[in-house]
Amino acid sequence: MPRVQEIVEIWSGEAGEPERLVWRSRRFRVTDMPTPLVGPCDWWSPFSAHDVSPGRVPLEISGWRFQASADDGETHVFDVAYDGARWQVLRVYD
Repeated sequence: MPRVQEIVEIWSGEAGEPERLVWRSRRFRVTDMPTPLVGPCDWWSPFSAHDVSPGRVPLEISGWRFQASADDGETHVFDVAYDGARWQVLRVYD
């Protein structure tokens, strides 16, 4: 699946999980339990060349994957990430 990288507006709950989004001028409501996408912590970058055996690289939530539906029933699974200034759709699955 190719990367999309489109800017979106996302409203989130108290814990930070997405609840709804506006994508391509359409409103979608999250219709399942969002799954956190994890990646290496930013502060780990200078140490990334080091061997961390038997442990693992420290992780943080880097985005979310969730199913969302529009009022007319159009439904997609979205991968989204926050870049520090705005939300982006990374991938859309039909």
